Amino acid sequence: MQYIEALTPPTVMAIAFGLMIRTLFRNQGGAAAAREDAASDAIITGQRVPQD
Repeated sequence: MQYIEALTPPTVMAIAFGLMIRTLFRNQGGAAAAREDAASDAIITGQRVPQD
């Protein structure tokens, strides 16, 4: 029974990591992507120093 106790935490963590990666990939793009891209472009443009 000790081997089950030893394998349970890594198995649970592997499953949780897999679900997290799947969630990240599923949330990429979509309707919010253009809005997020525009916001990041505005931030980057606002931080640029004008060159003479």
